[in-house]
Amino acid sequence: MSKIKKELKRFLVAGLSAVGTDLVTYYMLLNFLPHDIAKAISFLLGTVVAFIINKYWTFEKYERSYKEILKFALLYSVTLGANVVTNNLFLEYTSLVFVAFLVATGVSTVLNFIGQKWWVFR
Repeated sequence: MSKIKKELKRFLVAGLSAVGTDLVTYYMLLNFLPHDIAKAISFLLGTVVAFIINKYWTFEKYERSYKEILKFALLYSVTLGANVVTNNLFLEYTSLVFVAFLVATGVSTVLNFIGQKWWVFR
């Protein structure tokens, strides 16, 4: 199996873990917070899960690197914005919360793989 295929498969598993964290947290927080704030917090918790799994398992980077953390944080700050904006746009036109969540997650997932593969963990 080529390296990129292996990384893509692992990225998908890591992503499902991060998205699961994001989704469960989002639905729990919707009981207490506006959807924007709930989405931002849930995305950030999913981000922590994604960083740990992707750094050590997907891209097999074991050295400590503050530069990687900074790049990852910058990448996820940008994709957080894309995620929340996409979620909001979808919710403006429909009340399908789960579909909005999936579309927003899809947009940020593509951006995150590209950024992690060729910038953060290269």
